[in-house]
Amino acid sequence: MEKQYDVVIIGAGSGGYIAAIRAGQLGLSVACIESNPYAAADDQPRPGGTCLNVGCIPSKALLASSHLYEQIVHHTAEHGITTGDAAIDVTKMIDRKAGVVTKMAKGIEYLFKKNKVDFIKGHARFIGVQDGVYGMEVSSNDSVQRIRARNVIISTGSKPRQLPGATIDNATICDNAGALEFREVPRRLCVIGAGVIGLELGSVWRRLGADVTLLDAMPDFLPACDSSVSKEMFKLMSGQGLKFDLGVAIGHIALTAEGATISYRDSAGASRELVSDKVIVAIGRVPSTEGLGIEAIGLQLDQRGYVPVDEHCRTALPNLYAIGDVVRGPMLAHKAEEEGIMVAEIIAGQTGHVNYNAIPFIIYTSPEAAWVGKTEQELKRDGRAFKSGQFPFSANGRALGHGDAQGFVKVLADAQSDLMLGVHIVSSLASEMIGEATMALEFSASSEDIARICHAHPTLYEAIREAALAVDKRALNI
Repeated sequence: MEKQYDVVIIGAGSGGYIAAIRAGQLGLSVACIESNPYAAADDQPRPGGTCLNVGCIPSKALLASSHLYEQIVHHTAEHGITTGDAAIDVTKMIDRKAGVVTKMAKGIEYLFKKNKVDFIKGHARFIGVQDGVYGMEVSSNDSVQRIRARNVIISTGSKPRQLPGATIDNATICDNAGALEFREVPRRLCVIGAGVIGLELGSVWRRLGADVTLLDAMPDFLPACDSSVSKEMFKLMSGQGLKFDLGVAIGHIALTAEGATISYRDSAGASRELVSDKVIVAIGRVPSTEGLGIEAIGLQLDQRGYVPVDEHCRTALPNLYAIGDVVRGPMLAHKAEEEGIMVAEIIAGQTGHVNYNAIPFIIYTSPEAAWVGKTEQELKRDGRAFKSGQFPFSANGRALGHGDAQGFVKVLADAQSDLMLGVHIVSSLASEMIGEATMALEFSASSEDIARICHAHPTLYEAIREAALAVDKRALNI
């Protein structure tokens, strides 16, 4: 007999597994289905999705290792610390990263058991809907089972966007997954795409000694960022040795005995060639919906391949939801998590909600860039009157003590009401600092509210208060 659930989640990535856990907490019968083994040693599907297995978590592990190596090699002398010749064991670094991923994946499976979630390993596809109940077939290597669900959440995530004329072999031409598995430092590395993924992966291998060039079709660097952040990050990333060629048009990539030759036209239209040992293609991601059998239930995708949903992630079909990278909005793990919680609570009869205006963005380079809310360009485009305050970390005692006083905090507030509209940070710990700014926007704080809150001294986050004070031109330490 086919087993029936209150909720079935297709995809155990950041949004899917969180939705499953929350639904289990709320007393619903839940199954979460995953088909991707993500190169697990036992070749069995495992939870966590792209973020845990080949994205956020492994890349941050490598960023941490490479940052520590660079600090030892280049930045201990100023602290009076003398070291001998440092060496990097790339294989050990990669193995450590893999250990972190495996530990977290096992942790998710434990949480499934704790919350009575059935974790089904296999590929799910719809086979129909009858009397408001969705039928699905789940195929694994050696079996096929059918299950039914009153509510279904599609959380199938995204996959790397393909570059025409470039075949990903994850040996010479790599996507984000292959770039996490290098067993030696390439002498020359070309990264196609100077966005978040390209900058982070390029930074890892540049720190370890690679000559890194980033090519990007966009004429502007980090165009989604506030212009002040884009300008500062370009200056700092270039100063670290990353090379950029923006506004290019990639022609083709030819494999050679040495690696690959990338042919392209630069922003002036001139033909160029770049020879590289490795190529990382990081030109964005697209929603993944192949093989879901959506035609069996009459679900239509939009022109870009996304599942159309409303503000509560409902599709056009009853009791069918979609979350995360497969729907509109930023492709961020924490955005998917919030949507998963919202949908689980709605299914349980509660009132779920996501404030899409208060979702933080982070680039985990060194320094990091983090922001939440509106940029100055957006406010000018919308015709909204605003005021701005900025405070540099070069005037922050904790940053100077750390020996890393790059960057600033910028606060944007409404010109009349003083409502905080956006906060933008470039700092070694911007990822941790953006939390205060996100909370401020969530609770509709004014810049005066932040300026009146006592911030501990000495800390980096004092700079947020100083920037809030600077909105009314009364910063105390500049």
